[in-house]
Amino acid sequence: MIPTDGMIYKIERLAVYDGPGIRTVIFLKGCPLSCLWCTSPESQKTDPEIGFWPEKCTQCGACADACRSGAIEQTHNKDMVFNRRICRNNGDCVNACRFDARNMIGWKTSADRVIQELEKDTVFYHRSRGGITLSGGEPVFQPQFSAAILKKAVEMGFHTAIETCAYSNWQPFALILEHLDLAYVDIKQMNSSTHQLLTGKGNDMILDNIRRLDKAFPHIDLILRVPVIPGYNDEKNNIIETAEFASGLKTLKRIELLPYHRYGVSIYPVIGKEYALTRIRPPELRQVECLKEIIRRYGIAVQIGG
Repeated sequence: MIPTDGMIYKIERLAVYDGPGIRTVIFLKGCPLSCLWCTSPESQKTDPEIGFWPEKCTQCGACADACRSGAIEQTHNKDMVFNRRICRNNGDCVNACRFDARNMIGWKTSADRVIQELEKDTVFYHRSRGGITLSGGEPVFQPQFSAAILKKAVEMGFHTAIETCAYSNWQPFALILEHLDLAYVDIKQMNSSTHQLLTGKGNDMILDNIRRLDKAFPHIDLILRVPVIPGYNDEKNNIIETAEFASGLKTLKRIELLPYHRYGVSIYPVIGKEYALTRIRPPELRQVECLKEIIRRYGIAVQIGG
């Protein structure tokens, strides 16, 4: 039995991205960064939170009646007003809603229960040489939980991977790396001051962790991912600095350029947030191709998309 508990918000089975073969992707809650373009804002908070889909709401008022914190009120027009500042996230409104307009995003579980879910797809992992990927949020934000899952997965013969921003003290990061075959690590911006403006944190710790990973764990395949955000990190000098940094990494398999998209925008109002980059549009393919060519000149394998 694995006693370690953690917080997750989604399990995606039979995934064919985020690592080789057929995989199960576990999405953990909690992240130290708050990227302006975050495509999964529901992953940023460590604790569970209530999502509200107004298009499903019939304005029956059951949620307001059930809410013990008084966070939900019904106006004279029968509109449901949700005050998240006093919400206790205890789920009373979720249980009262018969139309799935309110859902709890995130739940506490044990590493042992996660492993039980993984075991359901063992045959697919072995036949496709697949396995599991920890994503988020940020897996390193819950190091004991993540390490417990990965350790057991390795013992069962599954390929293991994580998607990480690498913003962490070295010790918890290394705890997870001990049980990894593949690490996807984001490089969002090379300039630390600009990185802080875009994500809330500088990048010195991130770059140092990538270097230490490369040196201390030569068995791990390293893939760097660069989200291409027009006007924020797509300037030529930033890509040149990224390529220069990456060219010194021995375990690097490739760089993936991930063009900005708006797939996660719809979740912001669901959790009561505003999206910051409303005027940004996805980059043109020819622009991303130019960035790809810059990296290729450094002798680095590079592709557009994950």
